[in-house]
Amino acid sequence: MEERGTTTAGVRDRSAAETAAGGGGRSRRVERIMSAINREPLTAPHRTRDDAVLALGVAVLAVAIALMGGEGIRPDPLGWTLLLAGHVPLVWRRRRPVVALLGVVACVAPYYALDYNPAVPIPATILALYTVAATGTVRRTLLTGVAVLGPTVISNGLTNPTGALESLEISGWIIAVLFIGIAVRYYRRYVASVVERAERAERTREEEARRRVAEERLRIARDLHDLLAHSITLIGVQTSVAAHVLTADPERLDRKAVAQALDDIAGTCRTARGELRTTLEVLRAHDTVVGARAGSVSGAEDMRGPLPGIDGLAGLAETGRVAGAKVELSVRADGIPPSVGAAAYRIVQEALTNAVRHSGREDLTVRVGLWTAHGALRVSVRDDGSGGGVGPSDGTRGFGLVGMRERARSVGGTLDAGPGPAEGFEVTATLPLSREDEAR
Repeated sequence: MEERGTTTAGVRDRSAAETAAGGGGRSRRVERIMSAINREPLTAPHRTRDDAVLALGVAVLAVAIALMGGEGIRPDPLGWTLLLAGHVPLVWRRRRPVVALLGVVACVAPYYALDYNPAVPIPATILALYTVAATGTVRRTLLTGVAVLGPTVISNGLTNPTGALESLEISGWIIAVLFIGIAVRYYRRYVASVVERAERAERTREEEARRRVAEERLRIARDLHDLLAHSITLIGVQTSVAAHVLTADPERLDRKAVAQALDDIAGTCRTARGELRTTLEVLRAHDTVVGARAGSVSGAEDMRGPLPGIDGLAGLAETGRVAGAKVELSVRADGIPPSVGAAAYRIVQEALTNAVRHSGREDLTVRVGLWTAHGALRVSVRDDGSGGGVGPSDGTRGFGLVGMRERARSVGGTLDAGPGPAEGFEVTATLPLSREDEAR
């Protein structure tokens, strides 16, 4: 019983697999047929070769119809010559539709005039008419229909005056073939427009995703620069202080000052490590956010936690004082939007870092002021150093000023930086408060 059950299950599995394979094969055949129908005939690949094969098939069909007999005279050598010659223009039916139709008519007209079997050339004639209608404009199709119907009806009326019903039947077939060709042409145009819109929408989504990814990478680069530049500058200054204490007077070593300097270095390292870890976590999770939301940056922004704001300026001022600068902080602003406050925080942070790094003097004084005026937050950072806060001392181009300007532009503001009116270096920024929602 167990073997029989296993065998029955195996048969069912094979039957299901064969059915699925058969269904897949039918689906692929249907897709190929629909692709051939939807393809633009004038730009289809290998169209001359395919039309030659089709013309040969239609010629074989015509020969079969002629051998079966019917009305009219059975074709003799002249009739066979006219009949087969009428199928040759079909080889170029899509390359030159009107010329192919004229070639078919030029051979079929004498064939009919000699009263051979009238049913034999019908497939070639229908194919040529359909091609003209499916590849040309409506105007050309109507003119072609009139040009074909007129002589056909006139000749049929002269040769068969009592065959009005036959003339009407012939005219109906010609009109039906032309309308089918027009319908297929418009259907292809509709499919092409749908595909084009879908491709355009896909390109737009891809470009939007790439743009958002680029913006997010730029934001992460700014955050890393602000974090590392500030922390490394503080660590460098604090290390210099410790080294100075150790070498100034070895006989009277101030162990408390050395311990304080080393504690400051350790604290700066811990703070930098925590912020760097948070930034890297956002960066690692960014691929998941992009895949889930098609490159949306807002998901990554939600993972960043609270943005730094003007409330953290006191901590910045304290770190500047630890680095040896005299920092005078004045804040006269309330209710600042989070994005504007974050931009102001980063601008002050970078300006303080540049002042400590490039001031060129030990008794450095940095004046930081923030206030609101005319619907905007004004930021001013001015030092009394040597005025060399424009870049690294080794002459290479830094990213500090670029990052500050990008911070200001991110909320619709502006930033100016340059030597102060008397001495030192000055950074001023204007950050509009009313454009905060638009900037986000």
